[in-house]
Amino acid sequence: MDKPKVIVIAGPTASGKTALGVELAKKLNGEVISADSMQIYKDMTIGTAKPLPDEMDGIKHYLIDFVSPDERFSVADFKILAEEKIEDILSRGKTPIIVGGTGLYIDALIYGIEYPDIEFDEKYRNELLKIAENEEGLKSLYDEATKIDPLAMKKISHNDTKRITRVLELYKATGKTKTELEEESRKKEVKYDYRVFAINMDREKLYERINLRVDLMIKNGLIDEVKGILNKYEKFPTAMQGLGYKEVVQYLNGNSTKDEMVEKIKQETRRYAKRQLTWFRKNKNIIWIDGMKDRQFNVNFIMEELR
Repeated sequence: MDKPKVIVIAGPTASGKTALGVELAKKLNGEVISADSMQIYKDMTIGTAKPLPDEMDGIKHYLIDFVSPDERFSVADFKILAEEKIEDILSRGKTPIIVGGTGLYIDALIYGIEYPDIEFDEKYRNELLKIAENEEGLKSLYDEATKIDPLAMKKISHNDTKRITRVLELYKATGKTKTELEEESRKKEVKYDYRVFAINMDREKLYERINLRVDLMIKNGLIDEVKGILNKYEKFPTAMQGLGYKEVVQYLNGNSTKDEMVEKIKQETRRYAKRQLTWFRKNKNIIWIDGMKDRQFNVNFIMEELR
């Protein structure tokens, strides 16, 4: 018996995934499941480029705007919820379309990675987060994690507090590296027929789009959004370590000028986009889409590939 089809639209930030996913959903009677590790958070709309109702254009979107910024949300949590949504969408005769740029989230689904039920040491986690509060401390954690699991750390940015600490937590809790746990978990058969497409784009054009998006975020009130989150939550939210947010926090703390902050967000976002493309290129089954082509052209291209 054929496995149910699930479409995946991946690619770097600012490449047009949301709009393409919506157009494809209209053609395929589909609904969208977000695979973005920042768009899950409530109160974080501008800095995450969360799709607004007019951008969704009547297409249902799931796994957006439902986690408090001070709560921890893991890849394992995402996988459980995403598969529940896939089943729900399929049960109503519709097509699930996964849209996002978080490689870990997408890999968890398409490779069927299972995450064991692990008891984490809350005290150890808080100790790590305390160390990670300054640049020197975070570097020491990155170096420690690299000694434990060099393979996993190749895919993790030197300033990604959440994922660096996760590598250390997993090792302390299980005695196994993240890489070992994932290799063990991939032995199970994947439940769906994932058809994975990724948007590629001329680098200069992509960087231009990123720079413009950051300018719009500032214009649309990113600084006030960050102030609001810091005022609303008692403890410093984990989500504030996210790209775009930590730079604003540094600015609000007087550690940079506004111009320096904006340039830093642009620079880090460009670097992130480069890492995303590198990540997706490792998947030999991905079908690449030319982001420089007209959106309708790409929708038609995907439709042909699905036949």
